[in-house]
Amino acid sequence: MRTTPEAPAPAPAGPYKSKTLATWIALIAGSLGLHRLYLHGWRDWLGWLHPLPTVLGGIGVQRMLEFGQDDRLSWLLIPLLGLMVSQAMLMAILYGLTPDEKWNARFNPQGPEHHSGWAVVIGVVAALMIGAAVLMATLAFGFQHYFEMQVEAARQISQ
Repeated sequence: MRTTPEAPAPAPAGPYKSKTLATWIALIAGSLGLHRLYLHGWRDWLGWLHPLPTVLGGIGVQRMLEFGQDDRLSWLLIPLLGLMVSQAMLMAILYGLTPDEKWNARFNPQGPEHHSGWAVVIGVVAALMIGAAVLMATLAFGFQHYFEMQVEAARQISQ
């Protein structure tokens, strides 16, 4: 009777990618794209696109603090920050709600099965609260200043 030697287990394709860590990175620094760099590596061009609108939004906040609420450039820049934070919270929710089997199949295909715990649930709840508040504030800020600009233009026309 012949016996064949067992084939060695295949080596993992890359380092283990934790769903919990990805959720919390997106929650804390997702507007800068760090969650994408964690999951896809330093060559991910979409991850490198995140810092620019985030920094521009931060400049808008700084301009508003310096020049007041009537600065029109800050009206345009601040919503960029709000949208970047909102998309980061959406990604944290998406990562956290991905089933463990699907997560492992996508990011840890040849590694051992890992299961997430309560830290992911807490991250998703925090991302939902922060994301909803930031998105509502961003929309309110943008629409308020847009309509104020329309009222000012109507006043100038009527005079």
